[in-house]
Amino acid sequence: LPRAAPRPCPAAGVSQVTVRDALNQALDEELERDERVFLLGEEVAQYDGAYKISRGLWKKYGDKRVIDTPISEMGFTGIAVGAAMAGLRPVCEFMTFNFSMQAIDQVINSAAKTCYMSAGSIAVPIVFRGPNGASAGVAAQHSQCFAAWYGHCPGLKVVSPWSSEDAKGLLKASVRDDNPVVMLENELLYGVPFEMSEQAQSKDFVVPIGKAKIERQGTHVTLVSHSRPVGHCLEAAAVLAKEGVECEVINLRTIRPMDIETVEASVVKTNHLVTVEGGWPQFGVGAEICARIMEGSAFNYLDAPAVRVTGADVPMPYAKILEDNCLPQVKDIIFAVKKTLNI
Repeated sequence: LPRAAPRPCPAAGVSQVTVRDALNQALDEELERDERVFLLGEEVAQYDGAYKISRGLWKKYGDKRVIDTPISEMGFTGIAVGAAMAGLRPVCEFMTFNFSMQAIDQVINSAAKTCYMSAGSIAVPIVFRGPNGASAGVAAQHSQCFAAWYGHCPGLKVVSPWSSEDAKGLLKASVRDDNPVVMLENELLYGVPFEMSEQAQSKDFVVPIGKAKIERQGTHVTLVSHSRPVGHCLEAAAVLAKEGVECEVINLRTIRPMDIETVEASVVKTNHLVTVEGGWPQFGVGAEICARIMEGSAFNYLDAPAVRVTGADVPMPYAKILEDNCLPQVKDIIFAVKKTLNI
């Protein structure tokens, strides 16, 4: 009998790492590298974090570097911003970004605007991080995507990772940045393993803020997304490839500053654009991408109107079947691609 074909071996140094472990690794390395870095938030210390992102860090670094706070976002965010102004480099965790609304005055008025209002004399090197967007069955008050909210504000940088490589590299870059950075993670990705190269697991690895990544090359249509929907786009691209449609999938990684050049170059090649996001449609990330493409030279290369795939324009329902219908699914992306290609 013929032998089964041998399975391809993973590349040397490549291993599977969950997004949770990648974030934990990044925090550990940055706490070790720079004594000015500290982590604060609800349950980040003795409980190892609500999502175990800070697992083991309190035992390793102690009370001064990993700090449990009361349930008072306005209070501990203000403390963190003041510490950043005084020369420390805080990582401020929100148990969910929905709770950042309690502290949005500190994030916008205190952190984002101070460098400008002080004519550059006061830097605010701080990272606001935590899970963003819809999880599963947590209803309307815990399911908003804040990419458009914070991406709207000058003075902030906003990053939105998808893979473990994104998560580690963007968190390390954010901690080292001298500006306030909002890092929008996704709870449903925390336990998902991704391949990470030996280079990505090194202590020197960072992902530059403001640079998108082409996750899949294609020639027929450009799919632009961020966070968890990047995975949906890749699934849709795999299905469409069987029908002869080659999608180019772009993982934005950064919401602000937005890497529109990478999107433009892709649109020039494919002549079609579909944006995909879990947030609401009005004034969303996809709306911004479409406007920027329309205003630039890539507009002349479009052979059809750009199409947006977004969350439904309603507060998130609790029931699972309604929740599924409120969030972009693979079938919705396939439908949008066929619509824009007129097939």
